[in-house]
Amino acid sequence: MFRGSIVALITPFRDGKVDERAFQDFVDWQIKEGTHGVVPVGTTGESPTLSHEEHRIVVALTVEVAKGKIPVIAGTGSNSTEEAIALTKYAKQVGADAALVVTPYYNKPTQEGLYQHYKAIHDAVDLPIVIYNIPGRSVIDMTVATMARLAKLPNIVGVKDATGDLVRPLRTRVEIGPDFCQLSGEDATATAFNAQGGVGCISVTANVAPRLCAQMQDAWARGDMAEMARIRDQLMPLHHALFLETSPAPVKYAASLLGKGTPDVRLPLVPCSEPTRALVRDAMVKAGVLT
Repeated sequence: MFRGSIVALITPFRDGKVDERAFQDFVDWQIKEGTHGVVPVGTTGESPTLSHEEHRIVVALTVEVAKGKIPVIAGTGSNSTEEAIALTKYAKQVGADAALVVTPYYNKPTQEGLYQHYKAIHDAVDLPIVIYNIPGRSVIDMTVATMARLAKLPNIVGVKDATGDLVRPLRTRVEIGPDFCQLSGEDATATAFNAQGGVGCISVTANVAPRLCAQMQDAWARGDMAEMARIRDQLMPLHHALFLETSPAPVKYAASLLGKGTPDVRLPLVPCSEPTRALVRDAMVKAGVLT
């Protein structure tokens, strides 16, 4: 259903507000660079600090540019099931192709609670749902058994796996089957994840290296392992640099160097430090995305 390089979109700010023009230009640039799909209002899009109105605007702006060209997987997760249902309903209303729903953070639900949370969203909205499993940010970890149980529901179609566990995608593939769409949530292990049963990556790095990230995934898909490895190695220093401080501060700075918005982030995040900025610039030059 979804494959390749899917960018977890940054949300550009200017003077404290969402820069709508810069955002739509950014989505259009992603499409022209070969990105296979887009995810607005995820973690990289600073969804925790967007108001509900801003959240809805960003999803609608994305669909307006991308609909019919590449898939739009809207971030609609919340640690409130009722709120997640409302956001998912809106995503469907404006024409998103799917919803990316993060495991509820802070509440620490049990595995049964996780199942009931996703089932409630599934039953309330007829839209494909991609589970977002990221224990590093949400504390809880959805087990393969719980995911297999959820995968029996017709609109639970895949997972963004940000566990960093490369055994997990193979276990998931064996347990659920090859039709369950597994997308890496970690750029540095994206191709290794594919080797274990994945079909792509929801990428931070693709914000600033969309063509290379797409070409790497395309090389993998056609079996060109030499080209895939060449691009993988070229991108690795950039992957590392973009996570030297809390994302999305480094990647927003990197995007600003390309003229794609400002480096502004919202509190409690702060712009990345000058030492990190220097390392990000250097990594971009080495990757060939900045001259």
